[in-house]
Amino acid sequence: MRDFADRILSLDRRFIFILIGLVILIPLLYPISLPVRVSAEAQRVYDYIERLPEGARVVVSLDYDPASKPELQPMTVAILRHAFRRKLRLIGLTLWPTGTSMAESELTRIGREFGKVYGQDYVFLGYAPGEANAILSMGQDLYAAFPTDYYGTPTPTIPVLGEIRSLQDVAYVFSLSAGFPGLDTWYVYGKEKYGFELGGGSVAVSVPKFYPLLNTGQIQGLLGGLRGAAEYETLLNMPGKARAGMDAQSATHFLIIGLIVVCNGLYFLSGRAGRRSGRRGP
Repeated sequence: MRDFADRILSLDRRFIFILIGLVILIPLLYPISLPVRVSAEAQRVYDYIERLPEGARVVVSLDYDPASKPELQPMTVAILRHAFRRKLRLIGLTLWPTGTSMAESELTRIGREFGKVYGQDYVFLGYAPGEANAILSMGQDLYAAFPTDYYGTPTPTIPVLGEIRSLQDVAYVFSLSAGFPGLDTWYVYGKEKYGFELGGGSVAVSVPKFYPLLNTGQIQGLLGGLRGAAEYETLLNMPGKARAGMDAQSATHFLIIGLIVVCNGLYFLSGRAGRRSGRRGP
């Protein structure tokens, strides 16, 4: 038994790297759908969208760039699918110039998936320069802030905007936030001034700073990182990249815990612990 334990403990560490790589890759390719406990803050976002009447206008601000795509794209897909499933009318935009084409592509893809008509069911206004000033401008006059949409169509002629004149006329604003400008910018310069209902999703590292706003009801709900996206996919009962990502994370954690337990057991079986305790001197 000692010889066997010694041989295992002497294996090249690259075998562990290969094993961890396989444990990450397999659940991503073949998700096993481990249970995900839905948090109260994610449930609040879902319930609010469920209560919105058919045809209500919702602003979705995709405030991130490709670097944050792994965390926020699954969240974007889940929110857009929920809104289209509820037959809401979407007004898409971004405060990040580096995320413009990505935001347009995702909104168009999900719109086509649900058979929605551009201009009638959704619109993409594009990038709004000015950060906080852009939100202030939209709160006063949406058409002044966006004279045309992303494709150059004059916004007053786009049917989906209807009677919307400013942010005060929309039913909900949801910001998918990777940093500044993002959810906190929408709160300080939008929600506080114009009184619309605000929810959001954020990369995991930024989530703690939003809990004071959430706990006081200053923002309506919050999705946090890949786990928040997985919670929302669970609420929608739909497969997605977030749940697959959480499967990979969980499997990796189980493997690491298992390796720690097994290797410590083998260490004592090999007799190395006794040999080390019997050593004298420094």
